[in-house]
Amino acid sequence: MRRTLAGILAFMAMFAALPAAAGPDSERKDPLGELIAGALTGSLPGSIEYKMKATLYHAGARGIRALDSLGCKVVAMRTLAVDTKVIPRRTVVFIKETVGLPMPNGEKHDGYWYASDIGGAIKGNKIDMFSGQGAGSMKPLADLNLASLSVTKVGEFKGCPPE
Repeated sequence: MRRTLAGILAFMAMFAALPAAAGPDSERKDPLGELIAGALTGSLPGSIEYKMKATLYHAGARGIRALDSLGCKVVAMRTLAVDTKVIPRRTVVFIKETVGLPMPNGEKHDGYWYASDIGGAIKGNKIDMFSGQGAGSMKPLADLNLASLSVTKVGEFKGCPPE
C-alpha cells in the first residue's frame, strides 16, 4: 500500500478531531504530533526549545584551560559552558543552527553539543560555545545569530563527552 503525505495528514486529522477522553479541563496531549515534530527537529517528544544568547570561547585565550568543569578535555565544536540552573551539566543539547557547520575534522556538524563546562559570566538563558584552538577556530560560527539560538535538551551523557 502506497502512502502519500496527504493521506498521512488526513489520517492524523481524524485523530485530532476526536474529543479528548479525559474531559474538557485536562490538557490535551498529541503524542503522535510530538513524535513527528521530534523527528523533523531532532528533539525528543515533550522537550522544550529555549531561545538562548551565545558567546564563543577558544583555547589559547587568557584563562581558558584544556579541561572543562567535569575534568574532561574540552572538545572543539562540542563543549558548551552553561548556567546549571537552566541546563544541568551532562546534558546533551541540539542546536539546529549549527547543523552543517564545518567541524575541525572536515565533517559537517550534526547539531549536538555537550553541557560539560560552566563559566562565571554564563547566567540564565546564555551558553558559551567552545570553538577550538585559537581565534581562527571561531570562523565557522561567525555567521550564526548568537543573540538567538534554538537550544533543545535531548538527553544526558555519562563520563566525558565524546571527542
